[in-house]
Amino acid sequence: AVVLTRAGRVPRLLLSLAAMAAWAAPAMTGSTVWMFLFDADLGLVNQILGVEGFNWFYDRWVTFGVVGVTVVWHSFPFVMVTLYAGIQAIPGSVLEAASLDGASAWQSFWRIIVPMLRPLITIVVIQSIIWDFKIFTQIYVMTNGGGIAGQNSVLNVYAYQTAFGSSEYGLGSAIGVVMTLILLVITLFYIRAIHRNGERL
Repeated sequence: AVVLTRAGRVPRLLLSLAAMAAWAAPAMTGSTVWMFLFDADLGLVNQILGVEGFNWFYDRWVTFGVVGVTVVWHSFPFVMVTLYAGIQAIPGSVLEAASLDGASAWQSFWRIIVPMLRPLITIVVIQSIIWDFKIFTQIYVMTNGGGIAGQNSVLNVYAYQTAFGSSEYGLGSAIGVVMTLILLVITLFYIRAIHRNGERL
């Protein structure tokens, strides 16, 4: 978001289009592309790093890291656009006054921009947690249903496999109810943050 405020018109347009393309890409398509990039034999990442044959989807935490990168790539444009709008709403006179007082760009960022964006950052973080809590496609596709012996399974995948894979619909429903309660608590924090920001629902 800060880069967009400092970039020229054409670079800003290109960066925005690239970000929107990542946001608009279906989760299935994005997951497949990232799987190909991290493929052990043909992956571009292994060729660049010079670690041919390294399986990124074997170790539990490495796999979660790759999936996490994919999720961030797919969801960061929303955060970027939201914070960019927040930065644009900051009066230019405030930043100009700070510059006249001798504040560097780094000091202006941490002491003016970030504090003024704190309510918006809080809302974006909570909303991202709500969205990311419901991730299913990336995990299911990139780990082939939860990884080796289910080591990369999350609640969504586990509920799906329990209900439709093992035909234990009662347990699958119970997991869904627990997830709903967790999301309800997070949503309450989200609503509280909105009210603190002075917005109406």
